[in-house]
Amino acid sequence: MVRVKVMAAALTGLLAVSTLAGCGGGGDSGSGGGKDDGKLVLGFSQVGAESGWRTANTKSIQDAAAAAGYELKFSDAQGKQEKQIEAIRSFITQKVDVIAFSPVVTSGWDSVLKDAKDAGIPVILTDRAVDSQDKSLYKTFLGSDFVKEGKEAGDWLVKQNEGKTDPVNVVELQGTVGAAPAIDRQKGFAEAIKANPNIKIVKSQSGNFTRAEGKTVMEGILQSTPDIDVLYAHNDDMGLGAIEAIEAAGKKPGKDIQIITVDAVKDGMQALADGKINFIVECSPLLGPQLMDLAKKVKAGETVDPRILTEETTFTQEQAKAALPDRKY
Repeated sequence: MVRVKVMAAALTGLLAVSTLAGCGGGGDSGSGGGKDDGKLVLGFSQVGAESGWRTANTKSIQDAAAAAGYELKFSDAQGKQEKQIEAIRSFITQKVDVIAFSPVVTSGWDSVLKDAKDAGIPVILTDRAVDSQDKSLYKTFLGSDFVKEGKEAGDWLVKQNEGKTDPVNVVELQGTVGAAPAIDRQKGFAEAIKANPNIKIVKSQSGNFTRAEGKTVMEGILQSTPDIDVLYAHNDDMGLGAIEAIEAAGKKPGKDIQIITVDAVKDGMQALADGKINFIVECSPLLGPQLMDLAKKVKAGETVDPRILTEETTFTQEQAKAALPDRKY
């Protein structure tokens, strides 16, 4: 009889523990089923390492994850969408808590994002958007307003030529074909320069966001298009590569050809301070802290804004000189 009572008490205790565990004491709560040790597991797929901006962006994310005490599973897509999709599928298989990625291109993500949604893993877009019509496939998009960046570049050029009637021939070095920054920076710039019909884009070609291709493409353009007044590059690295080509052709960057770029990485800012670039629109890569905060919120099931902008500015030569000593990237 005593043995029966002891067994009954033990069974009651086991049932009580089971009931507590089922009330949210340690399950994954539909958040993706990462390690049940209280540490958030974040899977992040990076575009690649095509520029100084991207390197700074990667470091910001890695440093912020370490500071937050998160486990970061990091993957470099090397500029290839298929590698990025493979990485995201791997994160789903590993049952991470949150997936974040900076899309190589805008299209072709619905299938893998639906798999993540079906697995109960929230997704955050960083730096670049996707063109999916189903906005429920991701929780939020953290990054810059690329259209605004292009518009700010164009507005500066329009202001510089206010009251002038001479034609202004612009060469545009675009980013990676199909990438959100390239599409939007082209759009914003084109909209802005409509304010002055004398400003014309005479040549537009992709430099794939890299310094090497920026140089190579500009070398070809200088041979085929001798009358160039302005270069608008979608990022600093392409602009810096183009500067090498311009100097090799015996021209003075910043004087013979005005140069406008986007990003404001240290090398670009130095070129601006030296007068080789005339104007830079900032696009901050330091998204790490904001991303970690968002990852924590979406894992907890909190509602977040579907679009979160980063704070940025623009730089002239004098502003670049003032900002350079404290520049972090």
